Amino acid sequence: MSPSHARFLGIDLGTGSLKVAIIDEAGAERATASAAYAFDTPKPGWAEIPVTRWWDALCAAFARLDVGERAAVRAIGFSGQMHGVVLTDEAGRALRPAMLWPDTRAHALLDAWPQPQPNPVAPGMAGPLLRWTMLHDADTARAAHWALQPKDWLRVALGGAIAADPSDSCATALATPDGAWDHALIERLGLPSHWFAPLATSSGASGKLRADVARTLGLTAGIPLATGAGDTPCAALGSGLAPEGDALLTTGTGGQILVTARAEPPAQHGLHRYRSASGGWYTMAAMQNVGVAFEAARGWLSYDWARAYEEAFDATPSATLAFLPYLSGERSPWLDPSARGGWLGAGLSDTRGTLMRAAFEGVAFALRAGLDAIRDSGTQITALKLAGGGSVDARWRQLLADALDVELDAIDCPNAAARGAALLGGLACGHWCEADLAVLAPTATRVASPREDAALRARYARFVDLYGRVRSWFPATR
Repeated sequence: MSPSHARFLGIDLGTGSLKVAIIDEAGAERATASAAYAFDTPKPGWAEIPVTRWWDALCAAFARLDVGERAAVRAIGFSGQMHGVVLTDEAGRALRPAMLWPDTRAHALLDAWPQPQPNPVAPGMAGPLLRWTMLHDADTARAAHWALQPKDWLRVALGGAIAADPSDSCATALATPDGAWDHALIERLGLPSHWFAPLATSSGASGKLRADVARTLGLTAGIPLATGAGDTPCAALGSGLAPEGDALLTTGTGGQILVTARAEPPAQHGLHRYRSASGGWYTMAAMQNVGVAFEAARGWLSYDWARAYEEAFDATPSATLAFLPYLSGERSPWLDPSARGGWLGAGLSDTRGTLMRAAFEGVAFALRAGLDAIRDSGTQITALKLAGGGSVDARWRQLLADALDVELDAIDCPNAAARGAALLGGLACGHWCEADLAVLAPTATRVASPREDAALRARYARFVDLYGRVRSWFPATR
């Protein structure tokens, strides 16, 4: 690595916020900023957002970064929420609000996918959403030239090339396991083949920053734009995961548990196997209801976050109260878009605190169900690296360690996905090569070890039993 004072910037386009991180030539974080937003639900089961909201958040986040740090940026990389889709014209201008991964409007269309598929098909993936568009929004379908993943739309908006990368394409339900577009399937579903952008490596350069955008954001015109990757593979890259056998838990709006592999993992019911940002693979359990369930429970109970943590972890857990967090359906391990949740078993003696404690446990149990699916595949997991802004409270970390029965090692990188994106920028401009990444890995610190808790194990068993009993209560989501 050549010495310099260069900076590399990563943009992470998440579901609930946009984060930016600037790292230096040694991979150390120099500056971060974020801007939050909400997506819209104009009809039950829909989840979409106007892309102008993303752009406004980008400008707001950049305005919070130091001017000097911005001026030193020599390349930009991109991380983005996976699944979902942005339909655009030939120039990459959005024709309608972006449709996002929590969206379930296409649930009734999943039977069009032949079985077996290389990965489970969920209604919020690009493939089902695009098929819904063909059937129910013909005007947009006729006008569309490209169907882009969220981070690819943002890169194009900054001046980048029209492109997709394998880590995102393999999660659209329209590609082969290695990420190549499955044109036979695309034709069978009646989708225009020209919608799908050519593939490029995540760390390759896909265009340069436009001059007008550079002036708006306080950056240097013409710097390279890396293709980028999905947020989960970017988080794995930013967290310094080894390419084989390393395990990571990320928590945000949703939650993911992934295990890295050099070769293609075997298919396993309820789990995903996707491409990494650096050419390898990972097996993943994807749980939809982490932060989104916490926010709902906190709002229903009229808590601010500090009081929610305080009263929840001061409360004695109830032996009868349970919280199913499946407010937007669930992927791993149940593959049940119709799943719904809430509190069951409440009594007159329960308080706000016991209700909030049950919510924390319910989310932890949902993560455990996903982890158990990975363990059932034969993978032994006794320790997890921990990343994500929703996993910093020591009490929550201890509950996770106890519920998941793992050692937890926190990554010294609160913005792992944005950091991973910045590393892709450094690779794209040639400042680093793949062999440098191990040296740049952040440190990990043991923050929680599992404790023997028979009562917690019993409440988890009851949680799984309750889900099985109530899943038939709800009609299929439309």
